[in-house]
Amino acid sequence: MKRVQVTLKDGSVRDYDQGTTVYEVAKSISGRLAKEAIVGEINGRTVDLSYPIMEDSTLSLFKFEDEAGAHAFRHTSSHIMAQAVKRLFPGTKLAIGPAIDNGFYYDFDTDHKFVPEDLERIEAEMQKIIKENLVLERFELPRNEAIAFMAEKGETYKVELINDLPEDEIISFYKQGEFVDLCAGCHVQSTKEVKSIKLLSLAGAYWRGDEKNKMLQRIYGTSFPKASLMEAHLTMLEEAKKRDHRKLGKELKLFALMEEGPGFPFMLPNGMVVKNELLKYWREVHERAEYVEVETPMILNRHLWETSGHWFHYKENMYSLRIDEEDYAIKPMNCPGGMLVYKTDLRSYKDLPMRVGEIGRVHRHELSGALHGLMRVRAFTQDDAHIFMLPEQIKDEIIGVVNLIDEVYKKFGFSYHIELSTRPEKSMGSDEDWKHAEDSLQAALEELEMPYKLNPGDGAFYGPKIDFHLKDSLGRTWQCGTIQLDMQLPQRFELSYIGKDGEKHQPIVIHRVAFGSVERFMGILIEEFAGKFPTWLAPIQVKVLTIADRHIPHAKEVASRLKGMGIRVNLDDRAEKIGFKIREAQLEKNPYMLIIGDKEAEENRVSVRSRDIGELGSLELEVFAKSLLDEISERGLKSFFNKNEEQ
Repeated sequence: MKRVQVTLKDGSVRDYDQGTTVYEVAKSISGRLAKEAIVGEINGRTVDLSYPIMEDSTLSLFKFEDEAGAHAFRHTSSHIMAQAVKRLFPGTKLAIGPAIDNGFYYDFDTDHKFVPEDLERIEAEMQKIIKENLVLERFELPRNEAIAFMAEKGETYKVELINDLPEDEIISFYKQGEFVDLCAGCHVQSTKEVKSIKLLSLAGAYWRGDEKNKMLQRIYGTSFPKASLMEAHLTMLEEAKKRDHRKLGKELKLFALMEEGPGFPFMLPNGMVVKNELLKYWREVHERAEYVEVETPMILNRHLWETSGHWFHYKENMYSLRIDEEDYAIKPMNCPGGMLVYKTDLRSYKDLPMRVGEIGRVHRHELSGALHGLMRVRAFTQDDAHIFMLPEQIKDEIIGVVNLIDEVYKKFGFSYHIELSTRPEKSMGSDEDWKHAEDSLQAALEELEMPYKLNPGDGAFYGPKIDFHLKDSLGRTWQCGTIQLDMQLPQRFELSYIGKDGEKHQPIVIHRVAFGSVERFMGILIEEFAGKFPTWLAPIQVKVLTIADRHIPHAKEVASRLKGMGIRVNLDDRAEKIGFKIREAQLEKNPYMLIIGDKEAEENRVSVRSRDIGELGSLELEVFAKSLLDEISERGLKSFFNKNEEQ
C-alpha cells in the first residue's frame, strides 16, 4: 500500500498508509489527543476527523479550546437541536443553524409558536439524541440530485440555498440517524461527544436578514464538552445580566431608548456627563499627539457620496433625502468630509503628516432586529481622525496610532487583541495598491512585535485595516478601535501636495478611531464597571447626606465648597432616615458619600463613606477634597483612599 508523509504542527514528520484518517493519526500520537481532538486541518483546510489522508500533507489537530474545534462542536450541537425539533414538531422547515461565539442557533419555519416551556422539551430530546450515539456521516450529491433530495423533504429554504451556490460548489450533506441537513461541515464524529447542552432563548429572525422575507423562529443555545465549563459559562451569563448596560442605563438615568426613535438613543444628563468626560480625555490625548480638530456637515449631496464610492458600495446603509430637488445623504461616516477639509488649502510635503480629528455624529441604517441598546444603534458619535502623509511616513504613523490606541485602552484597564483585515470581495483600487497597503500595515505590527490574527476579506472597500478587539472582565470581546489605510479616496478626491521636486503628488490617508462609537464604548464601560464608574467618570462624584434638618446649612456649605473646586456634588437633604439615604446612594453607585450630623457640623468635618471601601471615618473637608481632586486628575481606576491603604 502507498505511504503518505504527514507533517505535524511541531514540524515532525510521520509515515502512514494512504487513506489513514485524521482520527487515526491523532490516536497514533496519543490516546488523550484522539479523545480531545474535534477536527483537523489538512493543508490549510478544516476537515472532519474521519477525513482520509490521500497525499503528503501538513496536519494540525484542534481541540474544543481552539476556535475551529469549538465551532465544529457547536455546529454539531445545532444539528442535534434541529433533529430534536423535527422529531417533536413534524412539518417544521429548516433554515440555517450556524455556530456562533459561545454557542449556536437554528432558524425554524413552523406553525407551532415556540414558548419558553418548549425549550425544556427540546433539550430533553437533544439529550436522547446524544445518548443514541449517532455517527455523523458526510456525503455529497450533484446539484440536481441535491435540489430534488431537499425538495422531496419539503425543505424549501435549503433548496433556495443550493440554487444560490456557485455552479462548481461541492454540495455536501451530513446525516445522523434519520436526520439529514445540507451542510459544508465540519462536525464531531458522534452525537455522544456533545456532553453538556443548554438552550437559552427564543427570538424572531427574518429569513436572510431581509425585512421583506418571512419572520422565522430562532432558538439560541450553547454547549460544552464538560459540565464544569457549562456551569462557569452560565454563571458568567448571570453576571452579564446584572451588568446589562440597558438595565443599568435605565436605573442610573444615563440614557433612554424610546419608541419614537428606535435605534436613536436619548442621552440623559448623567449620561452626558460620562460622554463629555470621555471626549475631554480624548481631546487631551489627541492634542498631545499633535492632532487638530475639525467639524464637517452632517448632510452632504449625492455628488460627494458618488465621488467617495459610498453611493454605490454603501447606499443600503445610508439615509437619503431631497433638498432643492437634489439628492443628499446624512453622513454614515466622516471620511468624505475630511477629504474636503484637506482640499481647502494648498499643501506642501512640509505640512505632512497632517493629523485631523473629528468628533462626528453619523447615521447608519440598521435592521430593527439588530438594534441592541448602545451597542448597535442607528445614530452615534464617532471619534474619527484622518492622517494625511507621505508614502515614507506610513509605518511611523501607523506605529504612532497603535501606541495612542494602546494608551487609551490601558487607561480603562482593557486588554485586547488585534486583527489584520485584508481586501474584501467588493472593493476598489488596483492589486498593486492593495498589496502595498496590506504590506505596510503588516510591517508596522511586526516592528511593534504585536501579535495579530489575519482576517482575510474583511477590510473596508477602500483599504485594509487593523481592528482592536477589547476583552472585558467577563471575557467577552468588542471591536472598537480601527486603523484603515486608504489609497483610494485620495485618488477619487484628487488630493495632492507639492513635493520636494515642486511637482504635485498624492498623499496617503489613514482613517482611525480609538473609541469607535462613543456611545458603544460607553455601553461597554457600563458593563465593564457594572455601573460603578471610576470617580473621574462618575456623573455624581460625591453625595452629601444630612441626618436631620438642622444639619442642612452645614451640608449646603460643604456641597458649595466642593462644587467650587470643580467636583460634581449632589445634596440629599430630604426628611428621610440616614440608612435609607445611604442605601439609595449605594444603588446610585456614587463613589463617595459625606454624612453630616451634629459632630460634623460642630467640628467643621465630614464623615466619609466610600462606595468601594466602606467607612473611611471623619476627615477635614480640605483633606478629603485634596485626595479626591488628586484621584480625579489622575483618572485612575481605583479609589485614591484604597491606593493609600495598599501602600
